[in-house]
Amino acid sequence: MTSAFRTFEQFVRIAGDLSNEPEADEEKGVQSHPFDERNIHPEITKVALKLFDDGHYSQATFEAFKYLDNKVKKLSKIKDSGYKLMMAAFAEANPKIKLTALSTASEVDEQMGYKFIFAGAMSAIRNPRGHDILTDPIDRCLDHLSFASVLLRRLENTVP
Repeated sequence: MTSAFRTFEQFVRIAGDLSNEPEADEEKGVQSHPFDERNIHPEITKVALKLFDDGHYSQATFEAFKYLDNKVKKLSKIKDSGYKLMMAAFAEANPKIKLTALSTASEVDEQMGYKFIFAGAMSAIRNPRGHDILTDPIDRCLDHLSFASVLLRRLENTVP
């Protein structure tokens, strides 16, 4: 990105913040943020909000999924990361993190499904943003942050 373009983008963002027509809840007359509208998890908000507000959508996504990876690492006490971590942490046989009681075929299937969902998220969403320079549009970022929030909330409801 050229310096002139960066300067122009910053100017447009500042001008947008000064706009007389903020997105508002018409009934209450209050300004809302896309994170509130999407119910982004508070922990995801902590790592992604500033990046998002500054227009760094790919980096906001990367930081959210890095946070999720570190959370799984901490809970599971497994030193791997990404795909390998998720496959080990949520394994149906002797999982380090149990998302279900694993007492029925359906519960085993759910554990297996989440294992692949978590692993796939690391491979398909986190990794490309950690290894390449990507420019995500705002809607894709919000979708990714919503998805990370779903996974983090599911992680918070583990089975002892």
